Amino acid sequence: MTILITGVTRGLGRALAEWYIANGHTVIGCGRSAEVLNLRFTYPAPHHFTALDVAEESKVALWAEKVLATHDAPDLLINNAALMNTPAPLWKVPAREFNQLVDVNIKGVANVIRHFVPAMVERGTGVIVNLSSGWGRGTAPEVAPYCASKYAMEGLTKALAQELPAGMAAVPLNPGVIDTDMLRLCWPDGAANHPKAAAWARIAAPYILQLGAKDNGHSASVPDLAD
Repeated sequence: MTILITGVTRGLGRALAEWYIANGHTVIGCGRSAEVLNLRFTYPAPHHFTALDVAEESKVALWAEKVLATHDAPDLLINNAALMNTPAPLWKVPAREFNQLVDVNIKGVANVIRHFVPAMVERGTGVIVNLSSGWGRGTAPEVAPYCASKYAMEGLTKALAQELPAGMAAVPLNPGVIDTDMLRLCWPDGAANHPKAAAWARIAAPYILQLGAKDNGHSASVPDLAD
């Protein structure tokens, strides 16, 4: 299976990529950090890793053109790349920080969909998983920008699901609470009490693989590790 993952250089995206590669799948990924170079060295072709900010629409277009020229359309597209705002009341979040979060968390998802999903639609198969959050279905103080972006993922994905041909699926997925750099930013005292990304991926990666047409347009959540 060919699996495309954004935000692949760290956290959940990195953990998913490594699990999928270890289990025989081809991973295409992008990320903003220099860690992409290590991924290229560690996981050479047929895998494909690119340094890219999904908020830059023209660069996403070029990336998609290059990928689709050498690989089949993704069987599974996971929009994982996202930013967290520095915790603060909404009126204290600087406009620049708010705008950057929206550019990555919402516009970036749309950019990737715009340039990869047409090939999936033409083939008539494939699953698009857009990472939502518990804060896309509930709220908390001082993370209003992030909540707004993840509520947007729920609506965007469910509308996309209504546009796809029969046999395809778009699913907003709540990954659960995982000890990542992002969680430590907004919850420094409690993050360490939650599973690490690699342990989470052992549950999440196979769970995502079983999502299909039956799940189109339905909010999903990765099972808790304790279940």
